[in-house]
Amino acid sequence: MRLFLANTPSAALLFGTLSLLPTFSHADLPQDSRRAGGIAVIEVEPKTTTASFGELPVALVFEGNKKYAIVGLPVTITTGTHILNTDLDHVDFTVADYTYPEQRLTITDQSKVSPDPEQLARYHREAVEQATVYKNFSPLQVTNFPKFIWPAHGIISSPFGFKRFFNDEPRAPHAGLDIAAGFGTVARAPANGVVVQTGDYFFNGQTVMIDHGQGIVTMLCHLSRIDVKIGQSVAQGEAIGLVGKTGRATGPHLHFGVSLNNARVDPLLVLPKDQSEGQTTTKNVP
Repeated sequence: MRLFLANTPSAALLFGTLSLLPTFSHADLPQDSRRAGGIAVIEVEPKTTTASFGELPVALVFEGNKKYAIVGLPVTITTGTHILNTDLDHVDFTVADYTYPEQRLTITDQSKVSPDPEQLARYHREAVEQATVYKNFSPLQVTNFPKFIWPAHGIISSPFGFKRFFNDEPRAPHAGLDIAAGFGTVARAPANGVVVQTGDYFFNGQTVMIDHGQGIVTMLCHLSRIDVKIGQSVAQGEAIGLVGKTGRATGPHLHFGVSLNNARVDPLLVLPKDQSEGQTTTKNVP
């Protein structure tokens, strides 16, 4: 694999740049970072029963006696003023400008860079399947925002949001967090939820999607083995499969994606800084 990052000489510089964005945090809420691919944590009236951003509902959660809307901001969002609508009011908030660095990768399997018509048709079918899951808004979690744990331990090999080039050809920004874990490492559920989709996808490889309620969905990709089934309830820390390199991958790693109201957001905004925090497991895989 050939990897280099444009506009940033080191990962430390990248995360230092992110820290300059307007952010604040709550003990039991995700980090507020109002940028493309970020999250807006907006306090609303305690009696609010519904909230929406664009045409999609957003999660409403409590922290103490205060209520918050947790709004996922897509990477395609424009900077400037946006509106959160609720059944009681509307709230204006501002999305800050931010430019992600570039990432360039060399892929030896050219079909994963320029798929043929049959492969493209397969990709489009799979994309529709996944989009249906992302748009679903279930009431599974109705009180507090999930306290996520890392689904695997390892070095971050590719952060969220990078403008990606495969064999010098531009592609969509990176929609998740790549964790460089060893082949066969156990991948675990980051929070309680229900498995809503599994599959062996053209780009994502063997994949598990977990619904945590209220439009909060996580995706774990490139697995070498899947150990859960659609409709199965999983507890935080429960093994869902093994890390691999299926799909478009240059080496074994876990791609971890987080979606809020059908917007893929930076997983680092919901994960604890310490990878070992909250790592109590319920089931192990031999």
